Amino acid sequence: MRVRLSFTFAAAIAASLLLVDAASAMDPACEPAKLATKYPGLVGKTVKFGADPQTPPYVSRDAVDFNKVTGIAVDMAKEVMDCAGAKYEFVLGAWSGILPAVISGQMDAMWDDLYYKPDRAKNIDFVMYMGAGTGALVPAGNPKKVGSLGDFCGKTVAYGIGSIEEAATLKQQETCKAEGKPAITTMPFQDLAAGLRLLESDRTDILLWDLGYIDFMAAANPTKYSRAFSIVSGFQIGVGVKKGNDDLVKAIYDGIKIMQANGTQKKIFAKYNTDPALQIPVEIRTK
Repeated sequence: MRVRLSFTFAAAIAASLLLVDAASAMDPACEPAKLATKYPGLVGKTVKFGADPQTPPYVSRDAVDFNKVTGIAVDMAKEVMDCAGAKYEFVLGAWSGILPAVISGQMDAMWDDLYYKPDRAKNIDFVMYMGAGTGALVPAGNPKKVGSLGDFCGKTVAYGIGSIEEAATLKQQETCKAEGKPAITTMPFQDLAAGLRLLESDRTDILLWDLGYIDFMAAANPTKYSRAFSIVSGFQIGVGVKKGNDDLVKAIYDGIKIMQANGTQKKIFAKYNTDPALQIPVEIRTK
């Protein structure tokens, strides 16, 4: 009986060790020396990440060196590509032109404040890593007393063309009219820099945009801006990769999975005054 029990116990230990080894083998690891075997499509290539340098906390020009960029996307890209052993660079431009450049093959991926949308996934693959929300940026002290979408009636609101903020504003416009309240004056813009200029020049009362950006701007410029309110939208942010670039998708996925396991991603979020709770489990979406 003792022999049988000992054998059973030993067998159980051996089986559990095999399971641990198998699980460990499935987890990605940083092995830059194995680029050629793990991600052969990246060998001898410099990956081009497109980004808008006026979208903090994701990407912005360094305050000391204008030729450098900083932000959540920049720090995460460095971690991912160093982990894979691949070369990369950021190619900067206006937000509205970056995604078309990725789709056409002028850039390999867009790593910025990029929301997943099914229609976008028809042309690019996504590696998701972050939850999203909407914030309302107003002048410091919130002089117009904006506390919700319901306060938009009779005010001027700026938002990005084709954004979820546009949809929210236009829906509220219908509510204002149905309730017999003054209409919203809408100020759509092509890129975020233009939207911010509208607020700075008092041409708009409210700038509606991604919550991460709004919180960053309010924290960095407390004498100029305040966050009036926020909405958890349920949308998610990810890296947009040109379809067919499977090795890059895998390298980004593996690198982010490692960052999430060791806490690096949450540390990067905290560094840029972004709520670490916005981290979501990394996921690849191809449609």
